[in-house]
Amino acid sequence: QVQLVESGGGLVQPGGSLRLSCAASGIIFRFFTMGWYRQAPGKQRELVAQFTSSGTTNYADSVKGRFTISRDNAKNTVYLQMNSLKPEDTAVYYCKARSLSYNDYWGQGTQVTVSS
Repeated sequence: QVQLVESGGGLVQPGGSLRLSCAASGIIFRFFTMGWYRQAPGKQRELVAQFTSSGTTNYADSVKGRFTISRDNAKNTVYLQMNSLKPEDTAVYYCKARSLSYNDYWGQGTQVTVSS
């Protein structure tokens, strides 16, 4: 049974930082592309950052230079370091694992609120 458990969300002031974590179980983690997505109220879910099984990363233009995705294959965990947060970063952040055969698994999401 695949499980993805996100943590690290919360309320932060503009300009602040948060680090999200997503712990995976039930998969051979190193073979999966791991991604962070977010969904703000009234908006579609969008890709924030992705770390492929081959080591490639990519980012949404809106977060380049502020967010960093990383992964620890020994701990089956992917991280999203978010710096210089803006109110428009407010959303529910989801972790996704994609297998080599394009099966997708999602976490339950963690709320990030950027507000003064």
